[in-house]
Amino acid sequence: MSLDIKGIGMTSQRTRDRLATTLTEMGIQSEPVLDVMRRIPRHFFIDEALESRAYENTALPIGFNQTISQPYIVAKMTEALIRNKKLTNVLEVGTGCGYQTVVMAQFAEYVYTIERIDGLLVRARERFQQLNCTNIRTKHSDGNIGWPAHGPYDGIIVAAAPIGVPKALLEQLALDGRLIIPVGLEGKQKLLLISRTGDGYTEEYLDSVSFVPMLTGVDTNR
Repeated sequence: MSLDIKGIGMTSQRTRDRLATTLTEMGIQSEPVLDVMRRIPRHFFIDEALESRAYENTALPIGFNQTISQPYIVAKMTEALIRNKKLTNVLEVGTGCGYQTVVMAQFAEYVYTIERIDGLLVRARERFQQLNCTNIRTKHSDGNIGWPAHGPYDGIIVAAAPIGVPKALLEQLALDGRLIIPVGLEGKQKLLLISRTGDGYTEEYLDSVSFVPMLTGVDTNR
């Protein structure tokens, strides 16, 4: 995997290092996660007109009424998923621009990612190819139903907020697997870590968040 995409000015390595410092101050403790956040060129995943803001800790528009998540949330979700855990298969629901996907691809043997908006997925696939991310598999599909063919998953990470946790995602979680998912209505969303145990599922609150709603069906708009 090649992440060797340099930047200058507001996309330089110095700017990326400042972002990592901000994330540390906000409570991200995992050095492997911080290192990946320094290395991955976030400006590569957004429109050129917004590149100067790529390393701010903020969500940015990526088209189709969607956003790239703020770096803190990406780091927070990743840190929770990998904590004291080796990941083989990870499912991502909501590929978006592909930024979170590439972050997760640094920690899992394979990342299976689903996106309901075809136009976003086409662009993300191009980025994965340019970055030589050979351990990522993509699918244009409804994330509510998951991707059972490659389950069960050691980890599932969801980048849109349903009202309740989709049953299919719980069923595709491996024993001792973790599901990181925002749940709830707009303005009242909670980021949850759900773990599958021999007795069922446990739930841990991670943070208050703001994600786009998780919709059903697919969008073929390009």
